Amino acid sequence: MSDAKLSPVLKATVAERAHRCREYCRAQERYSPDSFSIEHIIPVSKGGSSELSNLALACQGCNNRKYTSIRARDPVTQKMFPLYHPRQQNWIKQFAWNQDYSEILGLTAIGRATVAKLSLNRLGLVNLRRILYNLGEHPPAF
Repeated sequence: MSDAKLSPVLKATVAERAHRCREYCRAQERYSPDSFSIEHIIPVSKGGSSELSNLALACQGCNNRKYTSIRARDPVTQKMFPLYHPRQQNWIKQFAWNQDYSEILGLTAIGRATVAKLSLNRLGLVNLRRILYNLGEHPPAF
């Protein structure tokens, strides 16, 4: 189901629940280089629903890279793992920031697989994080 078929109230609820930050790359809506979209955590094509519990706020960059994937390869173990699930897992248990808060580090196989599959450290995001950090606007506080 495309974003356009979700009600405006549902879209607003997803955005507010996420504090207007993308739930994978943590880009803040007000500074995001990509437009935001409502992403199906479990894609409709794989049996996912358009209920609030299966929706996440994502930038178009992460959403396009995830596409219909629910699993990805951990670059350390080379084994397949589920991608990070924002409704079932805590971001800070799967990921951490590097020393200057410009890159997201995967702490677990799920975190590493998600960082790799969604390219959470794309050059544009890393550069934006550096600028925002120097301005005192990153990382997002919530």
